[in-house]
Amino acid sequence: MALTTRRRALTTLGATIVGGIAMPAYAQATGRGHRPRPLLRAHAHNDYEHPRPLLDALDHRFNSVEADIYLVDGQLLVAHDPVDLDPTRTLESLYLEPLAARVRAQHGSVYRGDHRVPFQLLIDIKTEGAATYTALHRHLRPYRRLFTTYAHGKVRRGAITAVVSGDRAARVPMEAQRIRHAFYDGRLLDLGTAAPASLVPLISDNWALNFGWQGTGPIPAAERDKLRGIVARAHARGQRVRFWATPDLPGPQRDAVWGELLAAGVDHLNTDDLAGLETFLDAHGG
Repeated sequence: MALTTRRRALTTLGATIVGGIAMPAYAQATGRGHRPRPLLRAHAHNDYEHPRPLLDALDHRFNSVEADIYLVDGQLLVAHDPVDLDPTRTLESLYLEPLAARVRAQHGSVYRGDHRVPFQLLIDIKTEGAATYTALHRHLRPYRRLFTTYAHGKVRRGAITAVVSGDRAARVPMEAQRIRHAFYDGRLLDLGTAAPASLVPLISDNWALNFGWQGTGPIPAAERDKLRGIVARAHARGQRVRFWATPDLPGPQRDAVWGELLAAGVDHLNTDDLAGLETFLDAHGG
């Protein structure tokens, strides 16, 4: 099956699930008094590449998902590469509409009864940042009651927090707004700068470019101190921490890195392996 045809089929399946299958299945679980405990540190990297975008992550109790977007003729299409663009796979159809339905069904939160930490929708901009963010702001406005919002210097928490990553040019229009429904994903270079958590609540960076240790043997003491120092500095300013490009093949190396991230207080563990991280966090109290 051609890639575009396969993705269109998956999108159709996802729409069917949202409309009539997935929510009743979830309702059956909650009907027995069971409320899934969200894994607050679990982040689904490139979530849209799973068979059921968003829904698979929710089934594995993830509290953060990542969607790459391209601005094409006024629409925000979700894909990793331009060759994969499909007009049926929009940010609305894969994420905004299902999340809105979920929050309605769960009485104001993504996970019923759990309001500790908003669900994170990390939106990675793949086309020019300023124009794409302007379009994103327009697409988020109809859903604004769902989202954590910055308005006139204050942050009002919602069921979902949108964080904009990717093309750095998005920062300029975001900084100029008095009202916005999304926040900016900083880098380690932003740590300790004047940028407040009300603009930059998340600090993300490439693990492989900042740490040599990949899980073989004990972590060098200097690297452990560096990691914990990064987390401490971010947390002191009310910012969360995430690393991408951490080892993600099942095995002791991945478990060792995840264990150090947990011990250091890193807020989001990045993976493509939903079941693997769910199992790890359940075993380690995450």
